[in-house]
Amino acid sequence: MKRTEIKDLLERRDFNAQINVKGWVRTKRGSKNVAFIALNDGSTINNVQIVVDRDENNEDLLENINTGASLSVDGLLVESAGSGQAVEINATNIEILGKAHPDEYPIQPKKHSLEFLREKAHLRFRTNTFAAITRVRHAMIFAIHKFFNDRGFFNIHSPIITGSDA
Repeated sequence: MKRTEIKDLLERRDFNAQINVKGWVRTKRGSKNVAFIALNDGSTINNVQIVVDRDENNEDLLENINTGASLSVDGLLVESAGSGQAVEINATNIEILGKAHPDEYPIQPKKHSLEFLREKAHLRFRTNTFAAITRVRHAMIFAIHKFFNDRGFFNIHSPIITGSDA
């Protein structure tokens, strides 16, 4: 099944469609019967809610899903019963692509200082602030390149004569 980006998924209204999404767990909460996973793939600032029936899924699998874990989720797109979102996914299959131990994974669902994020350069783009900055920068760079490309300019990478000043 082809992966669907979350930004596209949140616009869809073809309920009961089979969906595959991949992303990182932002939060996981639950009760005795169901678990709710907020999943984000970086395509939008918004998360998609994954609803997991605890009776139909292995409890050991759910114990290994923590903030920062990467997942591949197959399920049905349904109209959300809760407020705050229009759609959610009822999971039929969850595959953990990468675990994140909660005591070792530094980006938890709380506010982090910019100084803290400077020290975690490889993970900072999973935060809302840096993900939004990245999307804006991408749009600006793309617009500039398109502007010059549409006018017949070429993008070149000139050779470096010296790697450092003498």
